[in-house]
Amino acid sequence: MRWLFLLLIVLNGFYYIWHQQEAPLRAKDVTPLNLYRGSQQDIRLLSETADKGRRAEEEAGCLFLGGFARQETLRAVEQRLKGLNIRVQHLTASLPDSEGYWLRVSAEGRPAVDELLLLNLAKEFNELKHKIMPCEGVATAE
Repeated sequence: MRWLFLLLIVLNGFYYIWHQQEAPLRAKDVTPLNLYRGSQQDIRLLSETADKGRRAEEEAGCLFLGGFARQETLRAVEQRLKGLNIRVQHLTASLPDSEGYWLRVSAEGRPAVDELLLLNLAKEFNELKHKIMPCEGVATAE
């Protein structure tokens, strides 16, 4: 039993020496971060990125208001917006994925319709929804 123990110790010693003779591991080469990011090396605030995203979203689509079950409610919203000098157009067909009557806010009136106005309109007209969608492919009454 002693001989077996001594044999295991000797084998362990040879195993240790054999591993020490292998080439030491080199550190992995790391590519600098600036090569990955390219032109996005500046730091932007979250508020700046949100404004940029909102501007791109505004330029990419039209604002639609509505979702009303009755046309009388739609006419009331239209009168309210015309009172604020915001031009709107009736849609002859409902929007994709949306039922009811809808209005499209003209491009000139789009800057006048902000979050506060939408919030006030939503309080006054319970069914009011707003969507920003591509302008192409939506039939208007004109």
